[in-house]
Amino acid sequence: MLPQPSTALHGRGATVSPPNRFESAWYEADYDQLAADDELLTAGRKVETQFLSDQSRSIITSNDSPDVPFKFSINPYRGCEHGCAYCYARPYHEYLGMNSGLDFETKIMVKHDAPRLLREELAKPSWKPEYIAISGVTDCYQPAEHNFRITRGLLEVFLEACHPLGLITKNALAIRDIDLLAPLAAKNLVSVALSITTLDADLARTLEPRTSSPQARLRAVRELSAAGIPTRVMVAPIIPGLNDHEIPQVLEAVRDAGAQGAGYVMLRLPWGVKPIFRDWLRTHRPLQAARVEGLLREVRDGNLTDPNFGSRMKGTGPYAETIRATFATFVKKLGLDTPWPPLDTTQFRPPEFQHGQKTLF
Repeated sequence: MLPQPSTALHGRGATVSPPNRFESAWYEADYDQLAADDELLTAGRKVETQFLSDQSRSIITSNDSPDVPFKFSINPYRGCEHGCAYCYARPYHEYLGMNSGLDFETKIMVKHDAPRLLREELAKPSWKPEYIAISGVTDCYQPAEHNFRITRGLLEVFLEACHPLGLITKNALAIRDIDLLAPLAAKNLVSVALSITTLDADLARTLEPRTSSPQARLRAVRELSAAGIPTRVMVAPIIPGLNDHEIPQVLEAVRDAGAQGAGYVMLRLPWGVKPIFRDWLRTHRPLQAARVEGLLREVRDGNLTDPNFGSRMKGTGPYAETIRATFATFVKKLGLDTPWPPLDTTQFRPPEFQHGQKTLF
């Protein structure tokens, strides 16, 4: 038998594109005829990103989840070019008629009107200032932000309105906007959370293929903290048997970089994320796959995911408790257990409309 050519995609986290659970038909590539001709597959291994215009008519969304520490959030993009194999947001693309695999990281919906919509929503007489998280589903500093600068436009509106916000990202591009974040921080109006999953650059390169490297993220923590911007780190997700052994080293590194606090989330594999992550394991960590999957079932009561509030974020059982205790011990030892101070809502002033007209009342 001739050897099977590799069909792995360059710079992509998904190695499969599972069917959309809301659709009755789907496209699937058939490589059987090309098994002996690896050269013919070369072009197919590189998939360009498409940027599609999102016509959303509002930008601030709300949630009532007890697992999420904020009510309001903004996501400038739908889909994420970072391509993290574990991303819990992947199934959201199925609501758009796409799949949670390759479509999620190559077909990015761009909310070009986000700054204008934010300005209009904050200017409404009914709006009461409250913490708003930028991100929460997809990353606001993913590679697309280099060109579209939508997150930066949002920050300009927040600064003008003196409105509190938080940023959640795993991309060092956040330091580009220090000129806006620093004055927000001086008014106690902003906090930043950087996600650092691992310090192993080789692991990050396949698990999170288009994110900033671990060292770049540590540098971002250092520069943001040095600029007086309150910065925390999320060690997320914790993947039992893959990166949980790094907890002490990651926490020590972020402490040295100036982080003021740290938290973690256990890996979740809802809906279309499960086949993507399992295939990633078999492709990139075949010798660890059985152990990782076994430990994941151990912290998920025999399953690969847990939909229940509370337990879905931390896991259950002895192994999950060991992770919790280890994290808590090192967070306390390293001084990363300082409570996060509340941001100021009293300085808020409704922003002007883009054409300069002020509100009547």
